[in-house]
Amino acid sequence: MKRPIIVALAGAALSVAVLTPAAGATPTPSTIAWGACSDPTLTNAGAECGTLDVPLDPANPRGKTVTLALSRVRHKVADNDYQGVVLGAPDALTGSGLNMSLLGARIPNGAGGAYDWVGFARRGQAPSAPAISCDPGHFAYNRPYYVPATPAAEQQWLSHTKAYADACAKNAPADLLDHMKTVDMAADMDAIRIALGVERVNLYAQSYGTYLAQVYATKYPGRVRRMVLDSIVDPRRVWYGAGAFDQNVPLQRNLEIWFDWLASHDDVYHLGKTRQDLRNVWNAQVQKLATAPAAGVIGPSEWIDVFLYPSYFQQTWPLLGGVFSNWVNKGDAEALKAFFSQVYHVGGESTYAPQLAQLCTDAPWPTSWGQWHADSVASHAQAPVTTWGNTWANAPCFFWPARSGYPVTVYGSWGQTALLVDETLDAATPFEGSLEVRSRFPSAALVSVPGGTNHAGTLSGNACVDSKIADYLATGALPRRKPGRVADVECAPLPLPAPATP
Repeated sequence: MKRPIIVALAGAALSVAVLTPAAGATPTPSTIAWGACSDPTLTNAGAECGTLDVPLDPANPRGKTVTLALSRVRHKVADNDYQGVVLGAPDALTGSGLNMSLLGARIPNGAGGAYDWVGFARRGQAPSAPAISCDPGHFAYNRPYYVPATPAAEQQWLSHTKAYADACAKNAPADLLDHMKTVDMAADMDAIRIALGVERVNLYAQSYGTYLAQVYATKYPGRVRRMVLDSIVDPRRVWYGAGAFDQNVPLQRNLEIWFDWLASHDDVYHLGKTRQDLRNVWNAQVQKLATAPAAGVIGPSEWIDVFLYPSYFQQTWPLLGGVFSNWVNKGDAEALKAFFSQVYHVGGESTYAPQLAQLCTDAPWPTSWGQWHADSVASHAQAPVTTWGNTWANAPCFFWPARSGYPVTVYGSWGQTALLVDETLDAATPFEGSLEVRSRFPSAALVSVPGGTNHAGTLSGNACVDSKIADYLATGALPRRKPGRVADVECAPLPLPAPATP
């Protein structure tokens, strides 16, 4: 679950027949009162915004409610060519999901224009209300080093994470904490579908939002027309495995792939000519920052947080290569501080709190800290940079003040189609999860990007990938499914980015 925070950026499925596509159907009036958006990005894209009250407890539809914030970008085609609603399944790691209504404009060949695109801020996440915030100062500057060198250092971090869970118990609505599970959000999605006046929705999901889409498709199989899932969560690993440990070694691997790229451009960045050179420079900076934080506030833990981004997104390589180089070669601490301040210190907690509220209660977490410790030590041996920060990001779940449920057994019917997309070196949602979900949806097809390290990278300029999405949304056509536990079609990754002068 240690993916960097980006601010602003079961029913019986096998027995349920999936209805035929409804292209050309006349749009049905929504019961949502749509109006102007307060977000200028949405306004400039021609979106309209509204709210919808949904039951706090889906099992008690006449009880207390919470309010979801929604946005919509209407279809651009004549009603004869209208294909229905695409509902974005929000990703817990990147904020509200309200801007998912803007994705349709990025679909090639105008295929997105045949749909209404709807995004929503999931429950607990502003601007939905009430929003969960526990301790806005949690991502403080110059925290202790993530890697505990002594039992006392480990206890210091345990106390820090317990204090955060305690703050959630004190400051978040207790009844909301009890109803932040993925199944609650799937019920919200169906309430949105009903309010939109449609029999079925199409789904678009990225990253942890793909698990929400899987749960929705399992519990409401007759309500899903088409699904695009990008960077796919393994439903067997929710969430102690998928969130706390499965990412560590891939994140370390991708960090060192970035080191290779920096070394290949040593004439620009001047950090070394080999991976080992970069490791040596990295370790030297961690030791230096432990005793003399950059700008007095960026210690080794903040350093790690900043430089996790290249493990997820290749487009950050040039920018953060410059930040790395300028600190090492010029002593420029302000860029380090500015980056951390933008994505963690300022506003990060408002996403982190509802994220934990969801992931800590979807499934049981180990109740013995000895197990957490042993698993972290074993993982650290293979991933010394990325392990302990991830452990502490998840550790509030050890103390969480709401009871957990049990994960949904995900599966799809034979007629329930889905287009799955993943890069094979995706660290946040390892590729095995995509293969597993493909096996559970027998009418799905998987597009892989061998050697790609990007996470949630669809609609980012890879013409091969994006054209498959456009074709599927336009016609329902999927690549031919191959036998075995394999991808059905491969697309080459985008070229590596060009360096930028620091």
